[in-house]
Amino acid sequence: MADMIKRFETMLEAGQDSPMLRLSLGNALVAAGRLNDAIVHLEQAIEQDPGYSAAWKLLARQLLATGDAARALRTCEQGIAVAQGKGDLQAVREMEVFARRARKQLELPPAKS
Repeated sequence: MADMIKRFETMLEAGQDSPMLRLSLGNALVAAGRLNDAIVHLEQAIEQDPGYSAAWKLLARQLLATGDAARALRTCEQGIAVAQGKGDLQAVREMEVFARRARKQLELPPAKS
């Protein structure tokens, strides 16, 4: 995994930055247990392409995993809107699950459908 992370970082340093590269690096960092580092790159992926529902989904999951339920919930809400707009129903369903978990952590009532 460290080799893959290094390869992605080298690509970034060489100016090959893209939302897909940031998502790939984020995934590799998650697999290595470096969640906070992954969050930085996932946020960059979304900044570069606000319509990238896969990045929204992975970011929401990692925010929830790091205990940042409030940010996870906001990310889910934004990501769900993006995914719905693209017709990415699987991402919508997954982020709805993350949003429910975040609300539970925050002790908020369930969202109205």
